[in-house]
Amino acid sequence: MSREGVDHALRGLRENRDRISSSLLDLDGHQGSRLLDGARLTGETWRRWEDAKSRMTTLWALFDAYQCVLDEATALRDETPRPDAETMVALSGLLCGPSVELPGGEIPLRDRTLLGPSERRVTLDEAVTMMSDAYAFVAGEIAAADSAWTALLLPMEEVEESWRETALLAHSLDGTRHPELDRVGRELTALGRIVRTDPLSLVRDGRPDTTRLDRVRATLTALGDELAGVARMRDDYDALVAQVTAAIEEIEGTERRARETHATALTKIQAPNLPAPSRGLGTALRDRLAALERLREAGRWVEMAGRFAELERAADEALERVRGDLRLSAGLLDRRGELRGRLEAYRAKAARLGVVEDERLTELYGEARDVLWTAPCDLRRATTALAEFQRALRACENETGTRR
Repeated sequence: MSREGVDHALRGLRENRDRISSSLLDLDGHQGSRLLDGARLTGETWRRWEDAKSRMTTLWALFDAYQCVLDEATALRDETPRPDAETMVALSGLLCGPSVELPGGEIPLRDRTLLGPSERRVTLDEAVTMMSDAYAFVAGEIAAADSAWTALLLPMEEVEESWRETALLAHSLDGTRHPELDRVGRELTALGRIVRTDPLSLVRDGRPDTTRLDRVRATLTALGDELAGVARMRDDYDALVAQVTAAIEEIEGTERRARETHATALTKIQAPNLPAPSRGLGTALRDRLAALERLREAGRWVEMAGRFAELERAADEALERVRGDLRLSAGLLDRRGELRGRLEAYRAKAARLGVVEDERLTELYGEARDVLWTAPCDLRRATTALAEFQRALRACENETGTRR
């Protein structure tokens, strides 16, 4: 190398050294690096960080060896303002030859390249290449762990806080432990341990996998909503009991009407084929409500909420059932009343047409009326008689229209 070439190379190498030193210090001081050093790592994250720390140690040692060669070359150049040929050969060997002694001897297999060195010494440029590769590996591992923690820690803490709030609410409602909430708590503890000690085990395809955390969050949200509903029920208990009591009273009243209407239908309608109406539904519901009162006195609100919801559903079903019983019996009596009304309406029409004295109509009217006003009433026969009267009336109407 020429003297100018040596001076130019030294300036460039010193600039590289300063940049490398700054980058290594930044890497050591990175938040992710400090987190990894301070955490009690396990599993995949521990294995990868141990590997990265080993690379980092080698990187610093290699940088020290690189700097020693650069310091030696600088000192040699400064000692001889006008270096002779022997000095130039020595400087050229330091700056361009295999002058950097590798830390620990032979280059590790993972740090070799197909055409790269495998001996104890490398050139300054090869040393920079090796440091660059090691730096990229270490920085990548730190970035991966930092990214995983960034994506997982805050949501994890939010879910844990939500669990604590939900647990406090559950305790205030029952004073006992909630089995499902305890199960979620155990799962959350296990997941929190993984997030804090082995975040890289939760990375899939380069992205933190939050599936388990999302599932726990969803379960906890459902539990929180359920317990919040229990709390609302506790606060509005008197009003809710009043609503259920009113529903039971309506059920009992409808039961009575259904029984009375059923008895009337059996008397007034021939062969009604009616099933017996329900009995005792209101009484059974009152007994269940009284049992709930004992749970309330014991402060077992969570258990009571489930049973209260069942009671409300049972009351709705019972009310629908007794209303159906009432409709069945009342429907037959209503059908008889409808047929009676239609018969009188047709007779009034016959009077308007002036055919009310028609012998055939008088006979059919009498038959239909006898059936409809005789107890028990044969609804099928009454329907047939009414249809015959209607057809006869239509025939008379057509005949009258033709004469006109």
